[in-house]
Amino acid sequence: MVEKYLLLTPGPLTTSEKVKQAMDFDYCTWDDDYKKITQSFRHSLLEVAQVNEDEYTAVPIQGSGTYGVESVISSTISNKDKLLIGINGAYGKRISEMADIYGLDHVDLVVDEREPITLELVTEYLNKYPDITHFAMIHCETTTGILNPIEDIIPYVSDKGIVTIVDAMSSFGGVPINVKEEKIDYLISSSNKCIQGVPGFSFVIARKKLLESTEGISRTLSLDLYGQYAEMERNNGKWRFTSPTHVVHAFYEALEELKAEGGVTARHQRYSSNQKHLASGMEELGFKVLIDEKNQSPIITSFIYPSDDFDFNEFYQQLKSDGFVIYPGKISQVPTFRIGNIGEVYDEDITKLLVAIDEIIN
Repeated sequence: MVEKYLLLTPGPLTTSEKVKQAMDFDYCTWDDDYKKITQSFRHSLLEVAQVNEDEYTAVPIQGSGTYGVESVISSTISNKDKLLIGINGAYGKRISEMADIYGLDHVDLVVDEREPITLELVTEYLNKYPDITHFAMIHCETTTGILNPIEDIIPYVSDKGIVTIVDAMSSFGGVPINVKEEKIDYLISSSNKCIQGVPGFSFVIARKKLLESTEGISRTLSLDLYGQYAEMERNNGKWRFTSPTHVVHAFYEALEELKAEGGVTARHQRYSSNQKHLASGMEELGFKVLIDEKNQSPIITSFIYPSDDFDFNEFYQQLKSDGFVIYPGKISQVPTFRIGNIGEVYDEDITKLLVAIDEIIN
């Protein structure tokens, strides 16, 4: 049995030894030292987002990335508002499901999972529904690995006075995003993606004035984004309810490692190199990439089954025995599987993976 796997997924992902070691310390949630760690990483997240503390704040929410998205959907959109959702994968659909559960008035802009959401389509829908007040979309839709052009769409939508929500779960920290320039009001990500921490909490980069105007809207107690923000501001980083202390310390260490690597620009370059190496190597082995190169993210890549009799489960188990864990596909139109390359993954790891795959199929 392999002692340790290389996780080639969009998160959770393979973390560094230092990040793991950071969890070997038991903090008290009320302790000032612990609260300082929370305040420090909140500040660091704003630096990664390229915004300042006068205009924006970073608010962590206990739970996975979906909890963070749901905190925004359930506690910042009133019953008088109307939400437009750009959907080209499972995570866009999930936002629509949230809107249904909370009884929000919403319109779904649905695009083929293999194609990006475009400014032209968004414009068409905004013209058709002039009462839209909020717009949400996914940046990197890991259903396929497609990267949606938020830099084209979000500023246009914002200029129309519409509140903008970006699920940047698997891209923030690994793809450069200037939250202020791109006019994003709410950006959501989580601890176990490109920052390279471990699972346990999500976070929202929010425009302060807008967030402060949402007091009293929340339909839940634990997912009240304003409530969490207000408590942290009032009590110097104190979470409202029990926080994942070990995860927080690991995340602090992961942010330090991001800085040491050279920031988002350097990490994006590493991820992009990994992805290009992976895609070209897999194509040499006879696999076809699902997404057109111009829309492909550097986070995760979908590959079409090479033949009708391809057995993914057998392929998966053989790779797992070699120390690599990959992902099944998530779309219905074409049978695919996915390989991620974020986390503590380097060029030599991609080379070893390709050698292992070559041996399996040949």
